[in-house]
Amino acid sequence: MTDSKKLLKMTVLSMLIALGVIISPILRVEGMCPMAHFINIVCSVFLGPWYSLLCATLIGIIRMATMGIPPIALTGAIFGAFLSGVFYRLSKGKIIFAVLGEIIGTGVVGAVLSYPVMKFIWGKEGLSPLFYVPSFICGTLIGGSIAYVFLRKFADNGMLERIQNMLASKSYHDKSSLLSNTLVIAAFGAILFVVIEIASGIFKLTLPIFDVLPYISLCVCIVTAVVYYIYKAVKK
Repeated sequence: MTDSKKLLKMTVLSMLIALGVIISPILRVEGMCPMAHFINIVCSVFLGPWYSLLCATLIGIIRMATMGIPPIALTGAIFGAFLSGVFYRLSKGKIIFAVLGEIIGTGVVGAVLSYPVMKFIWGKEGLSPLFYVPSFICGTLIGGSIAYVFLRKFADNGMLERIQNMLASKSYHDKSSLLSNTLVIAAFGAILFVVIEIASGIFKLTLPIFDVLPYISLCVCIVTAVVYYIYKAVKK
């Protein structure tokens, strides 16, 4: 690898770390940090599993040091970041597998390992071994959906492959399929969920409709995706 590509790689890694620290507080509650998972997946696809692991580790350390976040800033990120990159490489560049790696690594492995860390090291009471699993999986589904739509667009116009080549990472040719288009439609539901939740908090929207509107939007997109898939499959 040439010095210029090494420098570019370090620059992109630094930018992702900075972006991860800045956007991680968005929609964050203890046990759920969707935008951190977005960064994990993007870094895994752009740079690979080892860089993604380093990125997640440094973001977690910075968040713990500057924001007072407990150790789940690390346990809830590093395993998903690494597995996202591994799954992406093993699948020969399928973006959905990068998302799946994040869900398994964070939603299952990271969630289970967060229990002993938070209970015996941090001293948090009232926890069960699976306490963090639901919130971690929810966070990865939201962040993973946003990352999937973002990367899918890059892949379809060829930009993703060019970025990977510029960074001297392994590049793949991954075009849209019926399944990927269906997943994009469903992913918009998660994005709408995030947007409505953020807007409700910023503008202090307290009407009862705003308590259920995010879930209605999510369900509508999922149903639309299913109908789209069935229609296109039958039409073929």
